[in-house]
Amino acid sequence: MKTIRITGRGSLRVAPDKTRIHIALNGVCEEYAQALEKASQERVSLQEVLRSFGFVDSDLKTLNFNVDPEYEGYQEGNVWKQKFKGYRYYHQLKLEFPSDNERLGKVLYALAKSGLTPEFSIGFFASDPEAVRSALLADAVADAKAKAAALTAAAGVTLGDIQSIDYAKADLNLAVNTMRMPMMAKGAMEAEECSYDMNVQPDDIELSDTVTVIWEIV
Repeated sequence: MKTIRITGRGSLRVAPDKTRIHIALNGVCEEYAQALEKASQERVSLQEVLRSFGFVDSDLKTLNFNVDPEYEGYQEGNVWKQKFKGYRYYHQLKLEFPSDNERLGKVLYALAKSGLTPEFSIGFFASDPEAVRSALLADAVADAKAKAAALTAAAGVTLGDIQSIDYAKADLNLAVNTMRMPMMAKGAMEAEECSYDMNVQPDDIELSDTVTVIWEIV
């Protein structure tokens, strides 16, 4: 049996439809137990702020939490020494919701007014990776079929049945445009507006993948 082996490439542009806010809280306390308590109190404060925007407590997810001893260096004569400063807690959380610039601006403003000193990074992503993957693979197979049809027509042969399809599943990066925002300045916290003007339009996510198809030719 004679066959033809064709690799098709699919390409797709996907508009992000969800927003992800990474929120980092950290500080130093004299005692380990104080650091744990402070971190817990700040999480509760964040949850209270977010409830007014329709979020529930479980929407705020912990990504990373550490409490570690912290030291600061100092020089005594010609000797460099360290002294214990306290325990630093670091709490990284995330909040995800359907993209809405107005809601995003209000949430960030409310967090800035909360009395906490959070650092933010804001990203955008597509929420349905399996639908994206299916569309991408369909485009790759269609590309392979078009190439096979052109080649067999030029060679004067006919495509028969598909004998095999080879695809190595790859991870899709469905996130774009991460923006970092440092601790909110006092001027921003004291502004009279009730929201930040977040006029953000993330770029489309560009994706590609390949599929190899083997046809019988007659």
